[in-house]
Amino acid sequence: MEEFADIQCPFCGQTFGVVIDTSVGQQCFTTDCEVCCRPFEVLAECEAGEIVSVDVRSG
Repeated sequence: MEEFADIQCPFCGQTFGVVIDTSVGQQCFTTDCEVCCRPFEVLAECEAGEIVSVDVRSG
């Protein structure tokens, strides 16, 4: 199952949504900011089809 999560770019502070696959317990992926285009990592933890936590860090 996929859920939307709002994240904030660690560089410019812009908030935007990403899709998280809640069938995967722990995941880490790289995405680009929709505004400043800089890449950063998204770390997500899911449990029982729900998002438990989402964190971002500059790569």
